[in-house]
Amino acid sequence: MKDYGWDEDIAARFEACAGPGLVPGRVVRQARDLSTLVTPLGELAAEVSGRFRHEAAGPADFPVVGDWVAAEPHADGPALIQALLPRRSAFARKAAGEEVEAQVAAANVDTVFLVTGLDGDYNLRRIERYLATAWSSGAAPVVVLNKADLREDLDEVVAEVERVAPGVPVVAASAVAGGGLEALLPYLAPGKTVALLGSSGVGKSTLINRLLGEERFATAPVSDAAAGRGRHTTTARELVRLPGGALLIDTPGMRELQLWAGEEDLDRAFEDVERLAARCRFPDCGHEAEPGCAVRAAAEDGSLDARRLESYLKLRREVRFMELKKDAKARRQQEKAKGRDFAARIKEIKRNKPRYR
Repeated sequence: MKDYGWDEDIAARFEACAGPGLVPGRVVRQARDLSTLVTPLGELAAEVSGRFRHEAAGPADFPVVGDWVAAEPHADGPALIQALLPRRSAFARKAAGEEVEAQVAAANVDTVFLVTGLDGDYNLRRIERYLATAWSSGAAPVVVLNKADLREDLDEVVAEVERVAPGVPVVAASAVAGGGLEALLPYLAPGKTVALLGSSGVGKSTLINRLLGEERFATAPVSDAAAGRGRHTTTARELVRLPGGALLIDTPGMRELQLWAGEEDLDRAFEDVERLAARCRFPDCGHEAEPGCAVRAAAEDGSLDARRLESYLKLRREVRFMELKKDAKARRQQEKAKGRDFAARIKEIKRNKPRYR
């Protein structure tokens, strides 16, 4: 179990929720409702128990790759996952659709490799969005610029990305040619978990194959070379061990990343904007049209890229709108809970009401 990140902290978390007959396990593979766990008994197929399913508040409460769980083994069928151990980190985005729900892509991750391709996928605004989400996960982000062999202006591109990722390591590499991969080694220590996240076609599977030293994951050329649009070659999430002992989680490419982050995560992704905001005349400056706005002044004199400011304002509006929707959902849930409690009290009163003849 130590090979998959088991330590004293996780052991204590397991002891706090484990019951008789339960064993610890880490989710290493997931396809639909069936998970594969690494346990002291070996690999086990597993599914959540009926009680677990009933008590889950939403999709984010269900196990994902990287999670630690308490499971009940069964000789004649899949093991039953009875409890989810508290997560150290979780990379979450808003689930698709109208429902205000979080979708967790990976859990208990130490480092997130935010992979972008230096072809048609290259987009600074997308990198900013991924960084805000990465900071909210609790894991440390590293921006990986893949397909570095396609750019003759690589130094300029790296400098450009470093400006929108203050304090975040930026690594330029080529999964196909193998160049630059040595810069990733400090993050691939034994027992540490790294998740690769990015759009379709950025080369995550190729990168993992290169680090594994074998063609384990299917790869495919981008579907539109001119536009750089990629195909989904990873359809299921999986955790694999590298020869050196590090753990990698490959995830399907994301065509859309709706934020599930808070304003503090956004501020961390835009530290340069926040430093300027400290000099605004009003502490609650919205950086729109207020007098004495240091952020607007920096955008006008060119010391702050105007496109970065617009990206910040757009993401802030998105975060605040999502917070309003979360609050509205929480109020609805509270009202429903009050209604259920009231109905239960009325039922109890009727049941205990004295009967007279």
